[in-house]
Amino acid sequence: MDSSIDNQWDALWVNVHLATMQDGDGYGEIRDAAIAVRDGVITWLGPRSSLPQAYTATVQHDGKGCWLTPGLIDCHTHIVYAGNRSDEFEARLNGIAYEEIARKGGGILSTVRATRSASEEELMLASLPRVASLLREGVTTLEIKSGYGLDLQTEAKMLRVARQFGLHFSLRVKTTFLGAHALPPEYAGRADEYLDMVCTAMLPALVGEGLVDAVDAFCEKIGFSAAQTEKVFQAAQRYGLPVKLHAEQLSDQGGAALTARYRGLSADHLEYLSEDGVAAMSASGTVAVLLPGAYYFLRETKMPPVAALRAAGVPIAVSTDCNPGTSPMTSLLLAMNMASTLFRLTPLEALAGATLNAAKALGLAAQIGSLEVGKQADFALWTIDRPGDLAYAIGGNPCQAVVYGGKLRHV
Repeated sequence: MDSSIDNQWDALWVNVHLATMQDGDGYGEIRDAAIAVRDGVITWLGPRSSLPQAYTATVQHDGKGCWLTPGLIDCHTHIVYAGNRSDEFEARLNGIAYEEIARKGGGILSTVRATRSASEEELMLASLPRVASLLREGVTTLEIKSGYGLDLQTEAKMLRVARQFGLHFSLRVKTTFLGAHALPPEYAGRADEYLDMVCTAMLPALVGEGLVDAVDAFCEKIGFSAAQTEKVFQAAQRYGLPVKLHAEQLSDQGGAALTARYRGLSADHLEYLSEDGVAAMSASGTVAVLLPGAYYFLRETKMPPVAALRAAGVPIAVSTDCNPGTSPMTSLLLAMNMASTLFRLTPLEALAGATLNAAKALGLAAQIGSLEVGKQADFALWTIDRPGDLAYAIGGNPCQAVVYGGKLRHV
């Protein structure tokens, strides 16, 4: 495993067990291991007994028998928002359907009103505790969507706040423009006109500010049709941006197959995914992002077709879907547990879903998601007996330390 000619390292971790999560290698377990970093990149890893005879490390860390995994990746969040929707949670428990709440001006539009009225500083302060919770659980990469502005000013504000988290914390942030999240009240009855504005005014302006890494939409009966979503995808394509989609959450609108046609990074939710959708995703390499928090919170009863996805070789990722209305979850470890208990993923699949496959869902598999020489030195250390423990405990957090870009980030 020694691919480095020059064994002069910035840092070396010893007395650790590695779960490398390399594709097709199970957990990729290496017990009593060591891992070396130079210039923020993994330069050597393997059994401690195989360390080169001649090496130097500026800093050597004793992992104290911890398990070391790739840094966790939360690949689908709406974590930047203002306001609270606990009233809607209570209404649903009193028998009012989510779709009915949305049609009466609640749902997404409730958060839109609160987010529009918040200043950039207020939005940052409101979102910070949610981000901090994920950081404490070993998350080193976070996707953050817009979509609670539905106008240029607020969408830009959300995306700037998202970028700030990446600048001020040891955290990689990927931003996603979700202008096609809902129809704002000022465009009631004029969905196509609104989408024209999204595609020809909002997207170019946000791209011009360097605020967009990918483009998403909500393809659903209470969102946008497949034909309308395709217009958004075509606009993204003009700017060379990858696409992803909220697809088949409440009904089958053919969104996953549409995303596959555009070689989309991921199709997310997928409770009502059809066999044709599974086949299309398999052929395109589009990742299935499962969001058990929303499934649980909405008390959904139709499971995503996990067995079909597995059989077709579709990569399966797991995420929190952190948002105020359908998944107010700030624990990726809990999402992994839910994916195992509710969707019947194995603990290995759950961990791969929050590392390797989550990296694929962001188009970052060449840089992060597994422990391999040449990849970014993002990893977490855990006081656990075995890697499967990460999907086992409910409400626990065994994370002891996080390394981001080769530098120790204490939790």
